[in-house]
Amino acid sequence: MVYKKITLIGRSPESFEAAIDDAIERAEDTLDNVSWVEVQEQGVEVASVEGREYQVEVEVAFGLESED
Repeated sequence: MVYKKITLIGRSPESFEAAIDDAIERAEDTLDNVSWVEVQEQGVEVASVEGREYQVEVEVAFGLESED
């Protein structure tokens, strides 16, 4: 199987783990054959939101359908 990777940014007011879950859930809702996720960066937005917003950039790998 051939895989493709895309970058997503998950967000949560709770934690980095919740932000990762946000990205994974979105990927699973919109992509077929999601195989793994690699966390690339973590950050906290504090300037433009009330409280904090945890952000996680992830690469999502998913299998491409066979053409045969």
